Amino acid sequence: MADAASWNADWAWGLPLIVANVIIHVIGLGFLNLKMIQVLTLAKERRYFLYAFVVVMGIVTIMAILLHAIEAGIWAIAYRVLGALPDSKSALLYSLSAITTYGHSEIFLESRWRLLGALEALNGLILFGLTTAFLYGMIQRVWPIEERRLHLWPTPPRDGADA
Repeated sequence: MADAASWNADWAWGLPLIVANVIIHVIGLGFLNLKMIQVLTLAKERRYFLYAFVVVMGIVTIMAILLHAIEAGIWAIAYRVLGALPDSKSALLYSLSAITTYGHSEIFLESRWRLLGALEALNGLILFGLTTAFLYGMIQRVWPIEERRLHLWPTPPRDGADA
């Protein structure tokens, strides 16, 4: 019965952390979306738009990574508050390992908080999925496939069109 009570505590801490991180992530990605569109709208008519696009996508990617780091930090703080890990360095390393589903072979949560690590990994899957969808959506929105075909590959002639 003690195991069930500790699992309830994991869920009681884990679910609000997941919801909070998803909210933070969506707001952060929304902010990045606004800024990226503003910058690229100004650069759209420039001669070297492709270079500006690449630079802006790189900056947005770095900012998304920082967003993930902040969210891992939130989990690390929770681990410290709960006493699940002995120090802040271990908590942050464990959190980064869990949120990326990498796992760490030398750092483990206190046994009563082990489910919380799995919940963080679930949260990481959701957050990385959101980031991937966001970056893909930005590429599609800013650089539609029609324009890519126009600029990168010549349109093949249609049969009889040149005759």
